[in-house]
Amino acid sequence: MGNLGVGWGYGVGTGVGSLDTLREHAGWAQSAGFESFWVSQIFGLDPIVAIAAIASEFPELAEFGTSVVPLTGRHPMSLGPAALTAQAATVGRFTLGVGPSHKMVAEGLFGESFARPFTRTREFVESLVSLFETGATSVDGEELFSSGWLTIDAPPVPILLAALGRRMLEFAGSMTAGTSLGSCGPKTIATHIRPRIVAAAEAAGRPAPRIVALVTVGVTDEVDKRRAAGREQSRMYSELPSYRAMLDIEGVASPADLTLLGSEDEIAEGLNHYVEAGVTDFRIGITGDNEHETAATRACLELLLR
Repeated sequence: MGNLGVGWGYGVGTGVGSLDTLREHAGWAQSAGFESFWVSQIFGLDPIVAIAAIASEFPELAEFGTSVVPLTGRHPMSLGPAALTAQAATVGRFTLGVGPSHKMVAEGLFGESFARPFTRTREFVESLVSLFETGATSVDGEELFSSGWLTIDAPPVPILLAALGRRMLEFAGSMTAGTSLGSCGPKTIATHIRPRIVAAAEAAGRPAPRIVALVTVGVTDEVDKRRAAGREQSRMYSELPSYRAMLDIEGVASPADLTLLGSEDEIAEGLNHYVEAGVTDFRIGITGDNEHETAATRACLELLLR
């Protein structure tokens, strides 16, 4: 499985609360043979700071990335320096995954308007790209003002945009290194995601975009029980409009229906479907109901990576 022409990344969830826990995950990812390590953000560690703090301890990991940092509550002139500092700390191994987040986060946690998420995202990313490539930005847009320069000695930071809708996918293809996906199954990637982002990149004369797909896996003998529990736990995600649209394209009720559960062979078969759909990189997440299942899932991935 390790030689499928795709990048193998391991991603930790949003609840990691200590650097020691993050180090354990990164250490296992490195020893297992993963190429990249991804840190998400909601209520846990700040992934940019955390990556900068631990990356030097894991020299065999070729890439560290955020997937994703919500743009809500941030500004290009603060996010840009943080990302470039992480790029310097990782010696050029950092990738910034960003996304507009959701209405319940923007309005419920930050008190920000979510009336025009595409426009704000476009202006924000345009400012970041300019900062990373030229060291300066000057955006006076409809949703965002950003003007200034930086003096940080670091290579440009690749950006992956969490793009699901048509306009966001076309923008991601035309301006960024690609997309980082959640709640997207193989059918959705093959029929909706890949055609749009690839066409946009080609039209802009850019390299083929990366399509980084979150795929959660779990070795278990209790597939039906685990699936039912997962549906209950992910009920909120099922109702978020951007995810709901992707789940409808896939023809499933819940993100839990996309989790690859069962034996090693069943997980391998499921991963192959994503490769056939056109993903360029996996961001593998692990689900386990107990220590035994988590250990079995890790062992399964270690075998697949050989």
